[in-house]
Amino acid sequence: MDKKQSKRVTGIGGFFFKCDDPNTVKQWYRERLGIPVGDYGWSFTWKDEEGNDGLTQWSPFAANTRYFEPSEKQFMMNFRVENLVELLETLKAEGVTVVGEMEEYDYGKFGWVLDPEGNKIELWEPK
Repeated sequence: MDKKQSKRVTGIGGFFFKCDDPNTVKQWYRERLGIPVGDYGWSFTWKDEEGNDGLTQWSPFAANTRYFEPSEKQFMMNFRVENLVELLETLKAEGVTVVGEMEEYDYGKFGWVLDPEGNKIELWEPK
């Protein structure tokens, strides 16, 4: 793999999954495993090999969420990436299905693609 391609994904940004009762699930993880779960799940911080701050999000979603569409899967992964605009253009040129339009917020840019199994993958370029 060439250096440019190896830098497409820089880490796991999060893991999101559907459940029937997110509040009960969050309470279970809080009480049984001691995870400090809040309204949006659990954000934990870490340092990469160069000492830069990183963040990974774990979040239960309601079973009827539309956020995972068009995938019908019960989970969605989020990967941290570099240069999301360029990556989405490259993936599209490679025949990868890009879902919707890129969105930008105070904490970064987001884009979505489908893998060969129809899993929706969220790509996040943190700020």
